[in-house]
Amino acid sequence: MSQSFIAAMDGGGSKTLLVVLRQDGTIADIGRAGGSNPFDQPLWRETLSSLFSRLPPETRAAGLGLAGFGESATLNQHQRGLISTFCENIPLSLTNDVDMACNGAFAGQEGVLLLSGTGSMAWATDGQGHHCRVGGWGSLFGDEGSAFWIGRKALALVTELLDGRNTQDIAFLEPIQKALDLPSDPARCGPALLEWYGSLTHERSAVASLARIVARLAEQDCVPATRIMGEAATQLAAHVQTARRRLGRPELPWSYAGGTLQSQLLREAISERCGTPVTPRLPPIGGGLLSAARLAGWSVDANWIDRLADTLDHAGLGN
Repeated sequence: MSQSFIAAMDGGGSKTLLVVLRQDGTIADIGRAGGSNPFDQPLWRETLSSLFSRLPPETRAAGLGLAGFGESATLNQHQRGLISTFCENIPLSLTNDVDMACNGAFAGQEGVLLLSGTGSMAWATDGQGHHCRVGGWGSLFGDEGSAFWIGRKALALVTELLDGRNTQDIAFLEPIQKALDLPSDPARCGPALLEWYGSLTHERSAVASLARIVARLAEQDCVPATRIMGEAATQLAAHVQTARRRLGRPELPWSYAGGTLQSQLLREAISERCGTPVTPRLPPIGGGLLSAARLAGWSVDANWIDRLADTLDHAGLGN
């Protein structure tokens, strides 16, 4: 008897991940590509197509979480049209990437999933069919507390220091200069910073990558970096608190996903306002695989979920 498969795709602003799972619980394929958010990735079609082409013919169901889905009727139509060319006869769970992450974190149960990657958003469900979204407005309108937001704050502080508008936070300048390979001489640093900016092929991802530097500096007790991360925590905590209020469930547990929230310092700062988070049961891609397994009619119970979590963790895809 031939093996059957399910698949899941996590399409974010900076990267897209495909995982194909065999019915025996082993991973058949892992595909990675760049970001696939149609709002700011002009090659999103090519990115998704390259990964969809890897699906085996025996794929029985797929769980897809795509950045930008559900935010524009026109773009939704384009996304659905592309997906249908590859998944015409495959049962699908199609939603946005944060909804899928929430499904994974709570294994389909109630809770608030706070995501902070390139962008930021909270997705909440009460487990009874009601859900709400907070944030996710993109870098022009919002994305407060996201990696891009943190990186943008860091760059703004650097320009203040180079101008001399800020003389109190000078300890922040040297580590950023080193991280971006900029000259230490302020007179040369400014032009080099603009040269760095002018050479970027995708500025949103590049600026977002600076969040890791800010988080590391904060952990080393760099006061300006700690302040930026504290501001991010305030913004992200407001996402969780607002989602709870809108659902009328102030006690809803919260969990997390996204590279920015790998910072323990940031999670602890949010915890001071929202309580201790629940460790995600599954990573975001696991939420897609969980939906796909149920669509395919596989036997899914607590033990299956635990095995899936172990499998993804051993593959380097865990939380």
